[in-house]
Amino acid sequence: MTSGPHPYQEITLSSAGTVLGIFLTVLYGVMLLKPVAAKEWAVKLPRHHQSGIYTMSIGMIWFWLLVAPDLRGTFSFLGALSMDFADFSKMKPYLQVGVPLACLGMITFVREFLFVRGLGLTLLMAAAPLLYAADFEVAPFKNLVSFVAYAMILKGLFFVGMPYVFRDGANWLVANDRRFKMATTGGLILGLTILVFSFTLWSGH
Repeated sequence: MTSGPHPYQEITLSSAGTVLGIFLTVLYGVMLLKPVAAKEWAVKLPRHHQSGIYTMSIGMIWFWLLVAPDLRGTFSFLGALSMDFADFSKMKPYLQVGVPLACLGMITFVREFLFVRGLGLTLLMAAAPLLYAADFEVAPFKNLVSFVAYAMILKGLFFVGMPYVFRDGANWLVANDRRFKMATTGGLILGLTILVFSFTLWSGH
C-alpha cells in the first residue's frame, strides 16, 4: 500500500464523468444502432461461459488489487491500489491467496450465469472510484454520478446473489421493440448528458 492519498481519492469528477459518459454512450449507441445483434447478445450472454471468464477475471483481479501486498521493486505497481481496511487489514494475507483460488474455482466449476456473476462483481468494483470522484464536490448535478454508482451497486448485488434477474430482465427488455428502443435511448441520453457535464459544469472539479 502506498503512502498518501489513495489513487481513488485523486480521481476528479470531470475525468470520472468522461470515462463513464464515453462508456455509456458507446454501449447504448451500439445497442441502438445494432438492435438485432444487441438483442441476440442480451439473451445469449447470461450463459455465455467464455464471456463469463473475462468478467469474473476482471472483477476478481480488481478486488485482489485492493488487498494486494506492499511489494517492492519491479512489481511495486501491483500494490498501488491496495487499501487500508483498518481492523480487517489482518485478513488481507488470506484474501491475497483466497481471491485467486476463488476466481479459478468460479471459472472452473460455476458454469451457470458466470457472466452475470462476474459482471456484478465488476460493477461493485467500478462503483467505488465513481463515488470517490463525486464525494465532497460542490459541482452542480454531481449527484448524477453518485446515482449511477449506487445503481451499479444495486445491480451488482443482485447479479452476484441472484444472477437470473439479468436473464429475466434481458428477456423482458428484448420482447418488445418499443421498450428496447426506449431503454437504449434513455441510456444514450444519460451517457451524453454525463459527457457534456464533464466538459462544462464539472470542468476543474
